[in-house]
This record gives sequence, C-alpha cells and structure tokens, in this order.
Amino acid sequence: MDKELLAMLVCPLCNGQLEYDREARELACHYDGLAFPIREGIPVMLPEEARVLSADEKLKPSPGRTGDA
Repeated sequence: MDKELLAMLVCPLCNGQLEYDREARELACHYDGLAFPIREGIPVMLPEEARVLSADEKLKPSPGRTGDA
C-alpha cells in the first residue's frame, strides 16, 4: 500500500485513524470494530464489505493512543 494513500484514508464511519494490517490485507478501525478489505491493492471502504473485529482485536490499542486517560 502506498504510504501517502494510507495517510489520507480514515474510517468512513467515525473519520478515525485506520491501522494497516499487511498480512491480512485490511485496514482496521478499532473504534468501530471493523476491518476494511484491500482487494487488488484498492481499499474497499464500504461498511457493508467490512469484517467485524473479534473481541481480542478490538482490545488492541489504536494507532496514536497510549491507553493513558
């Protein structure tokens, strides 16, 4: 994935940061609990195409957050 494109993409639901998972070929929003697929190098940013994250995946810290409140 192109780093410039990744920097511009946000979650279509909450406009939050996305975490790129190279192995799974998807962009995850931990706030909404969704993972958007990347097909043939193109991010599919449609909520109806997204995979729901498991409970363990949702607990993973979001990019840019330290967990300190």
